[in-house]
Amino acid sequence: MPFEQKGTEPLDASVTIRLSVSERDRLKEDADLAGLTVSELVRRRYFNRPIAANVDRAYFKGLLRIRSELGRVGGLLKHVHVESGGSYSAQTAEALRTVTATVESVRSYMEAVHRETAGDR
Repeated sequence: MPFEQKGTEPLDASVTIRLSVSERDRLKEDADLAGLTVSELVRRRYFNRPIAANVDRAYFKGLLRIRSELGRVGGLLKHVHVESGGSYSAQTAEALRTVTATVESVRSYMEAVHRETAGDR
């Protein structure tokens, strides 16, 4: 059965290799992280082709979750300020400044990483 064609040559040959269970698992994990099949990952590594890792996507999703949670914390701080009638205004204001600065740092970092990885493609 011929495989997917890459470039001008069809991928119609196969190679069998022996691996330890841990090596096989690592290859599968690396392929999953890169969003590739094990075969495609091995071909790209062997032939020095680029591997655009999905780790970037997973990493970005994590950063987005962090940013989202920080926004939620900011909303809760605002709620505490309103509900307490400003009794804790100094503390909530300081906490909000910290949260805002952290959100801005995360955003700047995400933009820098995006620019860097976009240049690699």
